[in-house]
Amino acid sequence: MYDIFIKTHFAGAHHLRNYPGDCENPHGHNWKVDVTVRATKLDECGMGIDFKVLKKVVKEVIDKLDHHDLNELPYFQEVNPSSEHISEFIFAQVKSLLSSDRYSLFSVTVMETDTQGLTYYGK
Repeated sequence: MYDIFIKTHFAGAHHLRNYPGDCENPHGHNWKVDVTVRATKLDECGMGIDFKVLKKVVKEVIDKLDHHDLNELPYFQEVNPSSEHISEFIFAQVKSLLSSDRYSLFSVTVMETDTQGLTYYGK
């Protein structure tokens, strides 16, 4: 098996509703995002997934978040735009755009800072 990943980032604002602290106030982050695809087979060129393809798909999803107030986006009307929910959003969106018998989306890592973040593996 091969785990193929790309790293990207986006800037955005949010606030956490009903949070008992400063994060309830509007603020922003420069989130770092890693997206990993797990390939079980290689194509005729010897690739699990072309980095170019993965970058294009991920960019399409990240562009929906970049430089937005996440609380105003439809997905985050019902759930807080926490890093956990952001990772779920990215995972679901990327997964819906990828299809192959050779690979599948494996995980999405979201980091609010260089020292804190989480990895979501899907449902």
